[in-house]
Amino acid sequence: MSIWGKIIGGTAGFALGGPIGGLIGALAGHAVDTYADKKDSDQDSTREVAFTIALIALSAKMAKADGNVTRDEILAFREKVDIPPDEIENVGHLWDLARRTPDGFDGYARQVAQMFEPGSPVLDQLMGLLFHIARADGELIRSEEMYLAEVAHILGYDEKGFERLTMFYGNNAGNPYFILGLDPDCTDEKIRPAWIALARDNHPDRLLAEGLPEEFIRAATDRLADINRAYDAIRGERGLS
Repeated sequence: MSIWGKIIGGTAGFALGGPIGGLIGALAGHAVDTYADKKDSDQDSTREVAFTIALIALSAKMAKADGNVTRDEILAFREKVDIPPDEIENVGHLWDLARRTPDGFDGYARQVAQMFEPGSPVLDQLMGLLFHIARADGELIRSEEMYLAEVAHILGYDEKGFERLTMFYGNNAGNPYFILGLDPDCTDEKIRPAWIALARDNHPDRLLAEGLPEEFIRAATDRLADINRAYDAIRGERGLS
């Protein structure tokens, strides 16, 4: 079953509880506001659903941190996420429910943070998608950056970790050194290890194993391609083999 089938059916909400489960329940037409006694036996499936709902809710709460909700932001979400045509309306309804729910964004962030290890590359994917949506209608503005910083803090990123995300996804995104998390003045010896570590952590197979839903594999593939292009650009610039 696709991630959307699990969400639209509503049963995953009983295993998740909390604000994520409540949002699933609202979509399915029933309340899910406490953790059920019967937990979902498929932990991977539960994490996939939690990731998806958290992304939608955090996107909707951010859209907009500047006070506006635009078509560009919803289109940006669909650029990176595979949604079957017959589920687009349901996903749009879920987005709208998340935008209007009284739950604060921090509840969604805290709940998904509990389901992944700190520093998990899956959380990097979550933050990357939030950055992508924030920049959909132009440059990242101060209110959006502050929102993203708060989400990142809840997810376990320190100041340096958020700076790394901003270098990769922020308004100056595209600089190959920033993509690899390097200083442009770094020595040649630091380049290949940085690339290897990032390519390993962001390989789609690893991300799927750690709980990234298959529907988000396009975003993971795009990130890995950016990492590889950045490495090739620096190698070419420096004449490295």
